[in-house]
Amino acid sequence: MKTQKKLQNFLDEIEKHDKRNNSINAFLYLNSQAKEQAKKVDRKISENTAGKLAGKIISIKSNLCVEGLPASCASKTLENYKSPYNAEVIQRLLDEDAVIIGMTNMDEFASGSSGETSYFGPTKNPRALELIPGGSSSGPAASVAANFCDIAIGSDTGGSLRNPASHCGLVGVKPTYSLVSRYGLIDLAMSTDTIGPLTKNVHDAAKILKIISGKDNKDAICQTNIEINLKKIEKVPKNITIGVLDFEILDKNIQKIIDNKIEKMKTQYKWKSKKIKIKKIDLAIETYYPIVYVEVFSGTRKLDGRRFGKKIEESCGPEFLRRILGGEEISLAEYGGRYYSKAQAARQIIENEFKSAFKECDFIVCPTVPRLPHKIGGHISVEEMYAYDVLTVPFSLARVPCISIPAGEIDKIPVGMQISCNQFEDEKMLQIARSIEKLD
Repeated sequence: MKTQKKLQNFLDEIEKHDKRNNSINAFLYLNSQAKEQAKKVDRKISENTAGKLAGKIISIKSNLCVEGLPASCASKTLENYKSPYNAEVIQRLLDEDAVIIGMTNMDEFASGSSGETSYFGPTKNPRALELIPGGSSSGPAASVAANFCDIAIGSDTGGSLRNPASHCGLVGVKPTYSLVSRYGLIDLAMSTDTIGPLTKNVHDAAKILKIISGKDNKDAICQTNIEINLKKIEKVPKNITIGVLDFEILDKNIQKIIDNKIEKMKTQYKWKSKKIKIKKIDLAIETYYPIVYVEVFSGTRKLDGRRFGKKIEESCGPEFLRRILGGEEISLAEYGGRYYSKAQAARQIIENEFKSAFKECDFIVCPTVPRLPHKIGGHISVEEMYAYDVLTVPFSLARVPCISIPAGEIDKIPVGMQISCNQFEDEKMLQIARSIEKLD
């Protein structure tokens, strides 16, 4: 009965604080089969046959396919679309006896950094209801921060897990690109999208990543298996060099929190530090968006209103339409792919700079987001909105693993710290993050 009771407690909280008063708006749909799933899990627990995630209640971002549940991507375009199959990640969670509680809100088609572009209304930050929770994985983050579930699964294109993890005081993991199967993900940009967890601690994040990562024959790029040893992650590594990203942000209070954490690492663990300069980091946003725009335009050609859903250009919101039209313009025949190709060439330069940087340090650290969240509905320019991801986008372009962990608070608003290691060093990254989490 343990899982059933926990599930009911979560459902009661959702009824009180997410649906009845629409105060947070984290969930779009609840799973009508969740109680039956929980009942089966409890039976397995009593029989000693339960999987590694027995008793864990998990929410899912609405751009992942869960059989029989809507995968609307928080858009009018797909509001009535129900998934005919399980994404590979979902199947792996179910095979370990996780219970899926429901589908969460998000920025429409994962386009946004605030959670405000959803067709179903904005998600609110459980830590401060007047503020954005961050995006695009706004609902997943809010569902965990509000204690509506144990863990959430979301996607990250240029910061969509790390950004809301920072604003909501959570742990958010963007794995190495291609480590986790994207089969069953309605992705935003095929060349950067990854799937990862949002949790309350590093151990849970490591446990989930261990289960969902690894080779999948249904995803041509997902062919790598790596070791994630949960016992090793609990041990503090020695002889570590901290790479402090040389990037000036305007909010000195945020930088001070990060600097204080770095000093604690050096004092308690005797780790060393050095400044790390990524020379072309200022080009990251300008490199990222031409790639995203073109891949958004390409990926949405199937949304023509004939096979499923509505025609995308006639039903989506202004932010996603901006990306479609921008991608169409860049893709025009007379350009011959010149801008997309140049952006990919610039991306390779940034990726190579990161590879060189990791020869000088074990991990790179910086603030996750360079500013505090703004008020929902507040006036903010497109340029300011895109700048939320100025410290997450470069790492996405480099295809390296990243994790955002809570570092402190400013006026009770959480501030996240981003930690990154070289490609496929996800286990090492989790071990370092867990060590920092344990600092006094």
